[in-house]
Amino acid sequence: MIKILNVNEVNKDEIFARSVSSANVEDIVTDIIANVRANGDKAIFEYNLKFDKADIDTLAVSDEESAEAFESVSPEFIEILKKAAANIRKFHERQVRNSFIINDEEGIVIGQKVIPVDKAGLYVPGGTAAYPSTVLMDSIPAKIAGVKEVVMVTPPGSNGKINPVILAAAKIAGVDNIYKVGGAQAIAALAYGTESIPKVDKIVGPGNAFVAEAKKQVFGTVSIDMIAGPSEILIIADGKTNPKYAAADLLSQAEHDKMASAVLVTDSAELAVKVSEELEKQIPQLERSEIARASIDNNGKIIVAPDIKSVIEIANEIAPEHLELCLDNPFDYLDSIRHAGSIFMGRNCPEALGDYFAGPNHTLPTSGTAKFSSPLSVDDFVKKTQYTYYTKEALDKVAYDIAYFANQEGLTGHAKSAIIRTEDK
Repeated sequence: MIKILNVNEVNKDEIFARSVSSANVEDIVTDIIANVRANGDKAIFEYNLKFDKADIDTLAVSDEESAEAFESVSPEFIEILKKAAANIRKFHERQVRNSFIINDEEGIVIGQKVIPVDKAGLYVPGGTAAYPSTVLMDSIPAKIAGVKEVVMVTPPGSNGKINPVILAAAKIAGVDNIYKVGGAQAIAALAYGTESIPKVDKIVGPGNAFVAEAKKQVFGTVSIDMIAGPSEILIIADGKTNPKYAAADLLSQAEHDKMASAVLVTDSAELAVKVSEELEKQIPQLERSEIARASIDNNGKIIVAPDIKSVIEIANEIAPEHLELCLDNPFDYLDSIRHAGSIFMGRNCPEALGDYFAGPNHTLPTSGTAKFSSPLSVDDFVKKTQYTYYTKEALDKVAYDIAYFANQEGLTGHAKSAIIRTEDK
């Protein structure tokens, strides 16, 4: 049963505690990465057999496989995928940054170029569920950014095939190449390349603890989006909130995995009890009830605070991945929410709307990192370079200032490189 905590009766450590994985994955991932770097495809095939029970001899998904998968998916779901993709494109197209140039002083031109990375790697989890939504969310911004090649990796099933809905989403999103590999070995392949899988410049996408650790270890060789932890939802609610809705929304994250965190913060002790009771009714109805039960019992909590101002302060301190603002007139409170990956406004906006359909990205900062990081966006797939042009006349005007500055830092070579040009008449 979910814990109910009153802020006036428990210490802050209990209020703000987060689930922590006890798995020691660092050494295992280090060995996997070293093996993939040394043995390439051979290591990948061995890991596919060991971890996914997939005995395959080709890593790349062929055009024929993709076409067959697309045809096997129901037309109704294809249309839903297309609608979701259109919403995601519409939102992310507004994120595009433009290069700029400043030329408002004679003889001086400065500017910035926005350039997409050449190759982006997209990790799509497999295992206990299929995530076509991740395919759309992570590849569409890359395509909008202008990435030349989007490479997707995802674990095969024991039959050696990729779930058809994953391949259908990839076709709709415009993914260029797909490879059958998951786990830390997939991250290593993207970071260093193998005979079949190209080395990429950036790796994005969620995964389990092994994937997160692998991304951490290869960072610097490649760029990554973030180190994602377990899924999180925090609901801000008052006494008017329907407890059935609140419980259902908590469970929408609890069913992800046993480490997921589902938190309700409210100023209503009565609502806290009703939501707890409703959770007990709804959990047995879920197909993934065992996972949801473990998440709610071990990591779930309902926090009762004296007023909505205190509720919001608690939410900002937790800085959740998903935050539902289940209040009347939610826009009145929007400016008060400083730290959250994605905010869902009002009483009719379940987090699932953001997972699949609305358009804003669902690859979000977790574990409190919303205090300093952002959702995946078009910005993740571009880099910026800057340029400077001065005529001789323009440089002559500032050469002394440059030299003086350089000398203050003890860098006389810097100073001379500016002054020497003024001496050449």
